Amino acid sequence: MGQIFDKFQGEAWRKKQIRKITDRVFQKIRNQIQTENLSFEDLYIAVLLVYNDINKFIPGPHFDPPSKENVRQIMQECDMNLDGTIDHDEFCDFIQKMTADTFTVVSQKLILTLVVAPTVAMATKRATEGVPGVGKVVQRLPNALYASLVTLAVVWFQKMGDQPAI
Repeated sequence: MGQIFDKFQGEAWRKKQIRKITDRVFQKIRNQIQTENLSFEDLYIAVLLVYNDINKFIPGPHFDPPSKENVRQIMQECDMNLDGTIDHDEFCDFIQKMTADTFTVVSQKLILTLVVAPTVAMATKRATEGVPGVGKVVQRLPNALYASLVTLAVVWFQKMGDQPAI
């Protein structure tokens, strides 16, 4: 339950999650290449690992990693000392820029699921009063149960929309 409340903190939660992922990935890549800074090739591998972790650990749709051209462009923006490599602090800034839109999508879905869906549920419950058969059943359900069922239906439809068509 605490994780849900953390998500309402928005920007702080996003930065905390990204920082955990970037620290772990940077250490992993740095240990493999035995240097303090990442070249473009190492950076692109790190970006792929970060997006892999984002897709594993953060709720929402699958996010494709950026192209090599986008990585090269943002690398030039984040390389503050202009040495052609990225150190740990530059890497954290780099990943923050790369993933800024990722968390906007997650936040929008979270708001839809936790705020809008229960509100719509209560409005539709009142609207079903005049429907023969269905109205009586819906009116007998407790408000909390009905709102939960509608919210679960919204989550289910979101998951169905996130899956690729076969």
